[in-house]
Amino acid sequence: MTITSATVFMAALGGLLAVLLVLANKRLYVYEDPRIEEVENLLPSANCGACGQPGCKAFAEGLVEGKFSPSQCTANSADMNGLIASTLGVGLGAQEKKLARLACAGGNHVAWQRARYKGLDGCRAADIVAGGGKGCSWGCLGMADCSHACTFDAISMDDNGLPVVDEEKCTGCGDCVTACPRGLFSIHPENHKLWVACKNLEHGEAAEADCDVACNACTRCAADAPAGVIAMTNNLATIDYSKNDKLTRQVTDRCPTGAIVWLDKGKVHKGEAARKVLRKDALPVAR
Repeated sequence: MTITSATVFMAALGGLLAVLLVLANKRLYVYEDPRIEEVENLLPSANCGACGQPGCKAFAEGLVEGKFSPSQCTANSADMNGLIASTLGVGLGAQEKKLARLACAGGNHVAWQRARYKGLDGCRAADIVAGGGKGCSWGCLGMADCSHACTFDAISMDDNGLPVVDEEKCTGCGDCVTACPRGLFSIHPENHKLWVACKNLEHGEAAEADCDVACNACTRCAADAPAGVIAMTNNLATIDYSKNDKLTRQVTDRCPTGAIVWLDKGKVHKGEAARKVLRKDALPVAR
């Protein structure tokens, strides 16, 4: 009798709980537009954040809600973004491409090493140990943390240990910005063509003693640019990109070291006065 009662009680309890679960499911059910999953499947699943969202799922939700345009996913192909626009019946939108820019041109053929670094392989580790031995305290350490961090294989290291960004592959996701311990990368619209490829804060001969292509704070670019566009901040030329439409390639003409350059379609253009870099081999470690 006791076993029978227990069995009946458990069966009744199970039935009651099942009913409660059904009611709770109906009461708490949250509808999700089936287009969200459809759109998410058309995204690259990179979850890179280049669109400004934490992942492709959040971006897909925003697309369906009409908050974003398909072209804001710079990691996706133009064809796939077009398919998303067609699926949702919206316009593709116009999104200017953003790229990672490196504020250093000091490869090992122009920048001095003051000591040999021996330790863990990586820029972050080397930066902790006396700056990895590089003379310029602000310069690229060349151990490829940025390249390893790049999800899209858009950064490679050249023969002189300097990162090179492939503009076709770069999505502006910002992984390299996070990876670089010296803050040398930043994300800029493609139309920011005038660029200071240096972060050295020393002045004159002191800057050039560490690197042949360092900004030496000569102020010529500031003098040649339209008023208020370029300022010298802590011995370094800084550009006000809110006035980007006033900038021309001629601003680079008198830069003696070639620290300020004009970037156009993957090509780096220096001014006529920039000293020519003929050395290809790495400099010896200074003693």
